[in-house]
Amino acid sequence: MRQIYVIGIGAGDPEHLTLQAIRAMNACDVFLHMDKGAEKDSLAQLRRDMLAEHMTHPYEWVEVADPSRDRTGPAYAEAVGDWHEARAALYDETLAQHDGVLGILVWGDPALYDSTLRVIALMRTPVEVTVVPGITAPQTLAAQHAVTWNRIAGAVHVTTGRRLREEGMTADDVIVMLDSQSSFLGLDPSVEIYWGAYLGTPDEILLSGTVGSIGSQIEKVRTEARAERGWIMDTYLLRRP
Repeated sequence: MRQIYVIGIGAGDPEHLTLQAIRAMNACDVFLHMDKGAEKDSLAQLRRDMLAEHMTHPYEWVEVADPSRDRTGPAYAEAVGDWHEARAALYDETLAQHDGVLGILVWGDPALYDSTLRVIALMRTPVEVTVVPGITAPQTLAAQHAVTWNRIAGAVHVTTGRRLREEGMTADDVIVMLDSQSSFLGLDPSVEIYWGAYLGTPDEILLSGTVGSIGSQIEKVRTEARAERGWIMDTYLLRRP
């Protein structure tokens, strides 16, 4: 049975890499990276820099083009399912062509809004999976703004931009990820927002205030940053007063 290490590498700061992650990296012989295009080359390079600094033995770096996801045809869940199946086939192909233990370096943590474990579950090759947790973007966001996710005796809800648009705020404290449409703009202007992009990297941007006072500025900064870099990864905490 082949072995796969799924290793969380943090939100962007190379110092987020844990000792456990470094040990797991050095147990691997091959690292698979899904190439998402030239605009995200910096994300691949950060992974390669981590390997160059911490690996103690030779290894292979295998880069394959990430399958495209149909964003116009099937329903969202069906399109994502097809995309995962296509990725699983590439994982199988990589194992068939390369010997040794496979490592996959996951941005943030493999358990939070990442598809790697679901893709592995679709593989045809029998595998044994070891998961190494990593620091998430919400953790980094809270640290950089010096706030907590929840208030005393309170709950926190973690969701996506899509769900926020459909459901609104379903808790007093909400962490939002994967929001491509500035969904916070539709909320009560008195809601507080703690927003961050490119967290943990030299390009990090932080803004905070109420949706009414700073929401339009966040949208403007977000649009400009994405146009300049070709991509953006951001998250935010919403808090009812």
